[in-house]
Amino acid sequence: MKTLLTLFAAMSAMLTPVSAADPAPAGQTEIAILGGGCFWCVEAQYKMLKGVKKAVSGYANGTVENPTYKQVCEVDTGHAEVVQIEFDPAIIGYKDIIDLFWLAHDPTTLNQQGNDIGTQYRSSIIYLSEEQKKIAEASLAEAQKEQTGKIVTEIVPLKKFFAAEDYHQEYFANNPTAGYCRVVVGPKVAKFREKLAAKQKLQESK
Repeated sequence: MKTLLTLFAAMSAMLTPVSAADPAPAGQTEIAILGGGCFWCVEAQYKMLKGVKKAVSGYANGTVENPTYKQVCEVDTGHAEVVQIEFDPAIIGYKDIIDLFWLAHDPTTLNQQGNDIGTQYRSSIIYLSEEQKKIAEASLAEAQKEQTGKIVTEIVPLKKFFAAEDYHQEYFANNPTAGYCRVVVGPKVAKFREKLAAKQKLQESK
């Protein structure tokens, strides 16, 4: 009888649903998707953030399946250049990911970051759940208080994400002396690194 009761208790525990409010199991990661202009910049910036496990450059929410970089840049596919960020919620929360987003780029310029102009460079927070949406909206409202211009960042649900071509991944790390990296990516990464260090959010050197 004792053996049967033990087995029944174990089976009941397995069938107990885990609510969305429960903390993520140890080792489980979550996903955030952000667009802040050229994905080379955003990827390099967020890879420095403590708790980030992986950052993948890609395209989101367009009308073409498996778009190429050339299509996104030259054709109206509707995609945004974004970065899919995998992070450990035990180390950093989604709120921190979003709060730092306002420091990583200029959220007040519509479809533009510096000299990069086009809808693919739009400022975007692409949420995967209603909880992420609420956090993003609240963060935007707080960030607006610190901005002189109106924040134009879109907060929209994910339709589909496509990883960019292999040569785009870790582009800054692999091409630090390329012209665009020296003039644009490098300075943005250095500035973001200082902000992360000040907030004690900088990833430890490996």
